[in-house]
Amino acid sequence: MNEAIARMLARYQPRHAGDYIDVLREILQEIALLGLWRAKFFEKAAFYGGTSLRILYRLDRFSEDLDFSLLSPTPDFKISKYSNALVKEMESFGFDVAMEAKDTPSAGSIQSAFLKTNTVSQLLSIGTAKEIGEAIPHGKLLKIKLEVDTDPPPGFATETKYLLQPIPFAVRTYTLPDLFAGKMHAILCRRWKTRVKGRDWYDLVWFIANHPQLRLSHLEKRLVQTGDWQAGEPLNPEALMEKLADTINQVDLEKASREVAPFLKDGEKTAVWSREFFQEISKKIEFV
Repeated sequence: MNEAIARMLARYQPRHAGDYIDVLREILQEIALLGLWRAKFFEKAAFYGGTSLRILYRLDRFSEDLDFSLLSPTPDFKISKYSNALVKEMESFGFDVAMEAKDTPSAGSIQSAFLKTNTVSQLLSIGTAKEIGEAIPHGKLLKIKLEVDTDPPPGFATETKYLLQPIPFAVRTYTLPDLFAGKMHAILCRRWKTRVKGRDWYDLVWFIANHPQLRLSHLEKRLVQTGDWQAGEPLNPEALMEKLADTINQVDLEKASREVAPFLKDGEKTAVWSREFFQEISKKIEFV
């Protein structure tokens, strides 16, 4: 096993097959970020979303996708340009991964790609016990989705964070107030008819408990871009809190709790969830 991968594995204490899959995914996510850094991707883009909170800010839940935003609108951006760099980086650490890029945006300005690998073979390659591999269906693929917003709303700031494993490298990311604005936009505006993304609500609690500052001006621009706020009408804290209160009153919190459970080590962390809980803690949000 690669020595750097062994050091990364030492951070975890997986117990069952699901734990090992989470660990493998997170290691591959960090290697993907390294490959993007080497390819100078972060000169054009910033990391954001739940996985950025997990990897850069110690959010205590696992995350699946890698979400990025270009620093300015670039309609002709091609995510496939980075395919070779990502695959080469994975191979250098002993992983056999394929990348499938979709250069034609399937959801407005969002471009997507998938890193795919055989779950069992990659777990065995990092020294996972054979019985763990036998608990996973043969041929099961581990997929990491990469999404790039090629038409980002303006008004955000970025900063550079440093990771030390598998080697020291730099990642450009949204600042925390802008990450909070993005998360609030997701909470208010996801248009899934039957599925509730409990991870958004878990992250809301995390933000309020750890980094409660939210950049209201960036949230306004996101809402305007998606048609959820009138352009030219300033978004004030009172209007936002009213929208959030309405959303809290409509969300199915039981579904939300079930959705986030596979990403948590401690299911008791959502036991207190109720409409009253979210209405009360939302009062602690600070606007910058």
